[in-house]
Amino acid sequence: MDARIRPMRPDDVAACERLTARTYYEADTRLYQRAWPDPVERSPERGTRWRARTAHVLATDPGGCWVAEQDGEILGCAISFRRELMWILASFVVERRLQGHGVGTALLSVAQEYGRGCLRSMLASSGDPAAVRRYRLAGFTLHPQYLLWGTVDRASLPVVEHVREGSAGDVDLLDSLDRRTRGAAHGPDHAVLLAENRLVVTDRPAGSGYCYVGADGSPAVLAATNRRTATALLWEALASSSPRTRVVLAHVTQPNDWALDVGLAARLSAYSQGYLALRHLKPPAPYLPHGALL
Repeated sequence: MDARIRPMRPDDVAACERLTARTYYEADTRLYQRAWPDPVERSPERGTRWRARTAHVLATDPGGCWVAEQDGEILGCAISFRRELMWILASFVVERRLQGHGVGTALLSVAQEYGRGCLRSMLASSGDPAAVRRYRLAGFTLHPQYLLWGTVDRASLPVVEHVREGSAGDVDLLDSLDRRTRGAAHGPDHAVLLAENRLVVTDRPAGSGYCYVGADGSPAVLAATNRRTATALLWEALASSSPRTRVVLAHVTQPNDWALDVGLAARLSAYSQGYLALRHLKPPAPYLPHGALL
């Protein structure tokens, strides 16, 4: 394809959001039409959050954000960033009709060049065979993930103690937990996570941890020093859902089967969905990553 690969600009964010929303929805429809909940098109609210997160990454790491353009149309994008010695691919998409023409290879190449010198890499991969092939050939180890989904059985909720509301004043604790579990702090990303979610924290001699919780009770990120603490934080998140709200517990890898156990006890349904792709890093645990900020 005669497409131009160029640095992403702030005025590209809206077009990239529309491209990712359409392409991810089409891919989910193909892959999961007989599996977990029927794919749902991105809501206006989720679109707003996507644009805010992407604008944030573009502001902190412009060198990691690229687009493919032809005749003024955005055909693909690769949005990546560095946190300490970790390179993270937040979003990567190419217009479906143009896949297989080298556009994705070129985009991923320039994004990975931005991560040169980082010791570790992380991204969330769909189960699409082309994506699996691309990331495996790029040197990533692919760890299968569970996704759990449904309404929480209120009778299953235990009493959770020693969990408090968190704030921006807890960021140093959060970053220390990030380094311990995933090998790099979220740093400036906490501002975005705090703006989008409720934060709950526990910090006791028996264990420390935190969880960002979405308005629907779905955990956005969770990190802890041990499984017992992580389990308590996840129950706290699920307890905040309403009786009729469907929660999503995503990116659960095998080392985090404590989260699978909680989800099943809450009567959520479990499905296989995609991979956590890692390079020079074991699956973080106890840890539930964010889909984009990981």
